[in-house]
Amino acid sequence: MDIISPKRVRFTLKTIRALIFLSILAILFLSTILVSVSLYAKWQGPPSLSVPQSTIIYADDGTKIGELHNGEKRYWVDLDHISEHLQQATIAIEDQSFYDHNGFDYKRIVGAALADLKAMSKVQGASTITQQYARNLFLAHEKTWKRKANEALYTIRLEQNYNKDEILEGYLNTIYYGHGVYGIEAAANYYFGKSASELSLGESALLAGIPKGPNLYSPYVNEEKSEQRQKMILEIMQEENYITKEQLEEARKQNLEYKTKTEVVKKGLAPYFQDAMMNSLVEELNIDEEAIQTQGLKIYTTLDPTLQTTAEEIMEHSIEKKSDIQAGFVAIDPKTGNVKALIGGRNYQESPFNRVTQANRQPGSTIKPLLYYAAVTKGFTPSTEMRSEPTTFTYDDGKATYKPSNYNDYYANDFITMLQAIALSDNIFAVKTHMFIGMEELAKAGEVFGIQTKIKEVPSTALGTSPVRLIDIVNAYGILGNGGKRIAPTFVTKVEDAKGEVIFEAPKTKEQALNEQAAFITTHMMTGMFDTDLNDYTSVTGSSIADSLTRDYAGKSGTTSTDSWMIGLTPQLVTGVWTGYDKGKTIDLVQERAYAKKIWASFMEQAHEGDSVKAFKPPDGVIGVYINPDNGRIATKDCPVSRLTYYIEGSEPTEHCTEHLPKIDPSEEPPLNEDEGSLFEKLFKWWD
Repeated sequence: MDIISPKRVRFTLKTIRALIFLSILAILFLSTILVSVSLYAKWQGPPSLSVPQSTIIYADDGTKIGELHNGEKRYWVDLDHISEHLQQATIAIEDQSFYDHNGFDYKRIVGAALADLKAMSKVQGASTITQQYARNLFLAHEKTWKRKANEALYTIRLEQNYNKDEILEGYLNTIYYGHGVYGIEAAANYYFGKSASELSLGESALLAGIPKGPNLYSPYVNEEKSEQRQKMILEIMQEENYITKEQLEEARKQNLEYKTKTEVVKKGLAPYFQDAMMNSLVEELNIDEEAIQTQGLKIYTTLDPTLQTTAEEIMEHSIEKKSDIQAGFVAIDPKTGNVKALIGGRNYQESPFNRVTQANRQPGSTIKPLLYYAAVTKGFTPSTEMRSEPTTFTYDDGKATYKPSNYNDYYANDFITMLQAIALSDNIFAVKTHMFIGMEELAKAGEVFGIQTKIKEVPSTALGTSPVRLIDIVNAYGILGNGGKRIAPTFVTKVEDAKGEVIFEAPKTKEQALNEQAAFITTHMMTGMFDTDLNDYTSVTGSSIADSLTRDYAGKSGTTSTDSWMIGLTPQLVTGVWTGYDKGKTIDLVQERAYAKKIWASFMEQAHEGDSVKAFKPPDGVIGVYINPDNGRIATKDCPVSRLTYYIEGSEPTEHCTEHLPKIDPSEEPPLNEDEGSLFEKLFKWWD
């Protein structure tokens, strides 16, 4: 057995005494700070309610397009006049220990910190109702230590000067419920046309879920997500013994009747754009929507009022009023990603759901340019040929088959080039390309192009069966058109606070995301959809609008049974249009299938009116060759059609087209004049 020396024992005891002494000092120091803060908070007294300041929204030309008047829908009611169900639902989802803590829920703070550490990001909040109320009063929601310190001080002041019911009352009267509505009384009236005291259990649970994300959980924005959150809150209320199992089931079955949607707050110009802009700001500034609306900010957006008005007028006059088909429209500057115009639906008052930024739909053939870009990087060229004929594809190690078809069952039953395939939207060529280069390549391309939804690795995704957002695929076309520089949909260029200080500015540098040569070649091939000379077995997909276009465009259309798409661009502007029905109804009328192309063509022509014609500039490393598009070989003077086509240098065709050379009948060949000598002698007469 080891014997501990007296010297070592003395050292250990000294160490323990020192640690105890330091611990006592630390406790005294922290206690002094806490007491000082508490006394200071007590001396400061109860915080007063600050008056919100209006935030102003500007278009890209400096004109005001919106102003958030936040005091218009704010009413204060006593706690006794607020449904008990609403109070319980709010506590259940926001702060279950509200009546037990002193303003800070330390157990919840530790839990949130561990969750954030595990996820390596901010995934869970720990703010109590008192802290949130303090934040509402202090009106500074930016993520800074100064704000956190002030929020903590306000929290202490609230807890010292008000009882819990008074704090809950203040919170429920100041919290933001979306659409410019503050406080539960205004929210109850706005969503259900009744006072806060009349709210049912189901209505209460739904309203309690909105403040977490008004632009996500408002039933006027996304009814499905709103009611999903309502059901979750009801389950928590039952777990917390606020309601019984029977009450839970009864509330689940209640048919919620919202106030007529025409009562939704009317915004100024481009209401769908303003909603999307607000969502982007929440993400960019990392502050909540309420703070943005109450800080007296100046928000400078990318919106072009002229283009927005043009788009709205064209959409209104292009679609029959009696039709209930829906539409989405977005125009983006391909150099910057700036969103110049956006329409999320045909009537904002009837449906604020944004079909440009929120709806995931099957893109049909509009996905093909991404596929063909990937193919060009793998060695394909515009002259690459494959047969267009009915084909059954086998995949998944022979366990599954897929048999696509061309539109109206038109096939060349012969070889066609990739240049023709994209112009004709040949499905067989697309799936063959997809299978040949590897189905994972389109999925990878989707990620590089910024598509937010995952593209599945199955044969049908070459024909656009994996849903995407309209704004994502339009942005992807912009990346193609700008030479492969990465852009993202941008709604805000700059934000100033009430003092005029810049608190956000959009980045301007763009990194190279694509192979520049492959991006240009793909874009140039996309001009073929309007080239009516490209093929004679069926018309190119843009033939119905080609005659109305006065300049060169690159584009691609797409159709499914429920969706119609048209996306196209110039070096100055990329625009996408989607039309379809919200709930899976098929597009059966011929004129409804034509809406997307008609709207796109009309807008692009008007948008470019008076602008100089600009062509996509070929980068270094590509070479232009005049080819016969039917076979991809170098065109001769005898070819009926020749088209300037670009290739990565070194991959251009070297064979000349011989199909159209004059045919000579051997019986009509003139006899050889022996006096002329041999062929060798004729070729080298100059020796004489």
